[in-house]
Amino acid sequence: MATVKAASLPGRAAMVLTVGLFFLWGMANNLNDVLIAHFRQLFRLDDLQSGLVQSAFYLGYFCFAIPAAKLMQRFGYRTAVVIGLVLYGIGALLFWPASLMLDYGVFLAALFVIASGLAFLETAANPMVAALGTPETAERRLNLAQAFNPLGSITGVAVGATFILSDPGTSVATQAAAVRMPYLVIALVVLGWAGLILATRFPAVALRDPEAEEAVPGAFRALLGRRRYLAGVAAQFFYVGAQVGVWSFLIRYAAVALPALGTRHAAWLLTGSLVLFMGGRFAGSALMARISGARLMLAFALIDAALCLLAVATGGAVGVGALVLSSAFMSIMYPTIFVLALRGLGPLTKPGSSLIVMAIIGGAVLTALMGLLSDWAGTIRAAMLVPAACFLIVALFARIHLRDGEDVAA
Repeated sequence: MATVKAASLPGRAAMVLTVGLFFLWGMANNLNDVLIAHFRQLFRLDDLQSGLVQSAFYLGYFCFAIPAAKLMQRFGYRTAVVIGLVLYGIGALLFWPASLMLDYGVFLAALFVIASGLAFLETAANPMVAALGTPETAERRLNLAQAFNPLGSITGVAVGATFILSDPGTSVATQAAAVRMPYLVIALVVLGWAGLILATRFPAVALRDPEAEEAVPGAFRALLGRRRYLAGVAAQFFYVGAQVGVWSFLIRYAAVALPALGTRHAAWLLTGSLVLFMGGRFAGSALMARISGARLMLAFALIDAALCLLAVATGGAVGVGALVLSSAFMSIMYPTIFVLALRGLGPLTKPGSSLIVMAIIGGAVLTALMGLLSDWAGTIRAAMLVPAACFLIVALFARIHLRDGEDVAA
């Protein structure tokens, strides 16, 4: 009994610190949506240029997902998490010189460094949460940890709307200085969190990956022969692009559709979207007790495509409301695509997971495409054609999965 109790104490502290990671990267992800509106005003950017915020950010994820997985397998979960937090903190600190230099490129470089850190965090945190306890309660622990991610997202938008966004007419110097203190505080919190993790006694399972195994010969070549798996990677690419794109340009869309609202107040609509996203996650989980994940995702993806098309066609309060509401139906898509794509892969599951994580590069590519389309058409409403098409692709993946049979191995 004494052994179990002794082991449970570090495990409990480790769990608290690990769950906090979900909050921290949720905050970083959705602060970007505020930064897009802020940089557009500060640097007088067009929509394509402002969309490069997400391009720089998700490129960091793309470049570091596989290195993070390899480092985690060799040195363990905790080491990967600490490296991720240090990179996150360095990227946040870079906002100070970037604001003094008033250089958009330096800001983008800082975001790339932050995202490289988050790639380490996201790669290591999920399996570490699953490992810190009994296998029987792993799903419950992961659900608890995931609930803190949208809370972090909501906090990030609230911080950005309150401390970073400014009204038109504010001086350039004041706008540039607005990012310094929020990101300095974030850097101190993140680096302090890394210190706590280093100072805390973690269970042995967190110091190495107990499931690390030899690479499957020809794993990636074998994955290229799995058509349904590749369809899942593509679906994840387009889903992340749609989600990031809608959230990135929601403030811009609302400010144009409802001019009296103003950029600062429009940012609070994004907070409402994230609340709906969190609610949709819980509601979707409950519905999955009665409806298969693929069938529910098919319905939700079609609804989201229709809402984006409504935003294209109408504008005004109706269009804004459609985009805000779309977040409720996005909520189940990322984890559902992830699970369906990996089903039946067996020993190819780990290399398969890394490619799906890399698929979030869709957030970089498609957000920039939305900006390009908006500039070309002369209206932000046209940009919403991109997520509409993306959601139809997600619906197609769900339909293919249903046609082939959900329980049939890939």
